[in-house]
Amino acid sequence: MKHFEGDLDADQLASGSPLARELSDLTARRRILELPAPPLPSHTRVITISNQKGGVGKTTSTVNLAAALARFGARVLVIDLDPQGNASTALGVEHHGDTPSILDVLLDGADFREVIQQSPEEGELYCIPSNLHLAGAEVELALMSENREFILRGAMQRFLESSPRPFHYILIDCPPSLGLLTINAFAAAQEVLIPIQCEYYALEGVTQLVNTIGLINQRLNPSLHISTVLLTMFDSRTRLAHEVANDVRTHFPQQTLQAVIPRAVRVSEAPSFQQTVISHDTMSIGSISYLEAAYELATRGAPAASVQQGEH
Repeated sequence: MKHFEGDLDADQLASGSPLARELSDLTARRRILELPAPPLPSHTRVITISNQKGGVGKTTSTVNLAAALARFGARVLVIDLDPQGNASTALGVEHHGDTPSILDVLLDGADFREVIQQSPEEGELYCIPSNLHLAGAEVELALMSENREFILRGAMQRFLESSPRPFHYILIDCPPSLGLLTINAFAAAQEVLIPIQCEYYALEGVTQLVNTIGLINQRLNPSLHISTVLLTMFDSRTRLAHEVANDVRTHFPQQTLQAVIPRAVRVSEAPSFQQTVISHDTMSIGSISYLEAAYELATRGAPAASVQQGEH
């Protein structure tokens, strides 16, 4: 029982107890590790993970979905577009002030190949890091007169066209705001994944995000659409969590994944080890939940409009 989070006594594990049922369910769910890998997309899926509300599991979902997809055999790139650099930390890549980063791409025209690093996580998982210097990029981007919304897209397309091997997924971790960094991410992507926490006021601000995505779709990027909504921080013991989950599914019936991410100790502690929960404790409830979400995301298939690449 070493993989289950928390100490269990005999009474808790008694047949028929809620905890025993939860543990039994987790044991069954671990079979996802034995399933055939989901199909790889024939074109790069570029997915922006965004929610201007902080604390919803945005960065956590980015890195763990990326790690899960890489474990399933995909070649994955994470672009850390948040000045806090938490995605870079979780993926175990260098991101101190002198490290070549996404800032060099946005302001100095650096090529992705000059700033990309491979993560020590399992599989082919790469990261373009961020650091606190990126916080000033919003101001500098605002002073640019032309194409300031398309800098990331242009750099990404050049990289993909010159890459000798295809990337199956590019996940962009956005800051919790709707500034020029996030707009660059929206202009570069085809899909938006919105993490929504199963807590009070969960949908607060999501309307503004949806409206912004609609404007980007009309004016900057006609391929952009909300493809996925991921429920996070779910506590099955509370009525509120179930009510919020039902509410979100009502608002986003087609986009909301069946997989749900629970509140879990291992998920929270993994970044302190510079790891995702997928590698930190593969058999834990948090890891299994993200593996399920990634599997579902992958089997939903690639969107109609994607970045073209060479043959596999």
